[in-house]
Amino acid sequence: MPDLPLSPEALDDFITRTLAEDVGTGDVTAEATIPADARFRARIAAREILVVAGLPVAIAIVRRLAPGAEIEVLVGDGETARPGDTVLRMDGPARALLTAERSALNILQHLSGVATLTRTYVDAIAGTGARLLDTRKTIPGLRLLEKYAVKMGGGTNHRMGLYDAVLIKDNHIAVAGGVTAAISACRAHTALKVQVECDTLEQAREAIAAGADSLLLDNMTLDQLREAVAFATVPLEASGGVNLRTIRGIAETGVDYISVGRLTQSAPAIDLGMDFESLG
Repeated sequence: MPDLPLSPEALDDFITRTLAEDVGTGDVTAEATIPADARFRARIAAREILVVAGLPVAIAIVRRLAPGAEIEVLVGDGETARPGDTVLRMDGPARALLTAERSALNILQHLSGVATLTRTYVDAIAGTGARLLDTRKTIPGLRLLEKYAVKMGGGTNHRMGLYDAVLIKDNHIAVAGGVTAAISACRAHTALKVQVECDTLEQAREAIAAGADSLLLDNMTLDQLREAVAFATVPLEASGGVNLRTIRGIAETGVDYISVGRLTQSAPAIDLGMDFESLG
């Protein structure tokens, strides 16, 4: 199974906060209805076609509450499951598994939703040579996990945050006094590669002349993208107005990358459920 981008300490902290939010002082329903020594066998099953992502987190949640539970993975992260497929099977203390159920499913459904939507976009541009990128439009606190899910869906991670790459946007340009001035200021401040967001072809030409390492072409028409591809000497990323109806045409202009914020911002949760199989 692929490695998570979280350190063991970060994962432990995430699980602590997740369970504190849901369990609080205790699962009163499970404690009232389930004998302390009861066990059961359950499976997490797909109810629609999906790309799995988040199993290591879901398993860690279960193991926090039921350390001795027997867990079997049948469909791993990055793999496709179809309706009725068993993704995960587990056997352990009934109270603990039922208490862990919602938290484990929440993260699994959300990350699998991101991975599944990503795969749909990746398939839409197959054969064009363009690569799909994610963005910083993530749920606070979940960025590393959501970007992991993008990778499981076949996408490529862009910058993780403001600290690991330079992206000069329109407001930076306005305050700095222009494209060339903004690039010069970044060169004097950091050795990181510099990408410039361009709204016009004139800005794109200026950015290339000023030494930009790559360009983000924002909300340009297909004709503008094709023209930029014809004169650009640096990698080009298209962004803005990208959806499943438009992405193929954008990719066919010859741009190198296409970034899609909705991969992490708007992916619907996938329908996965935990089904009781038998008492242990």
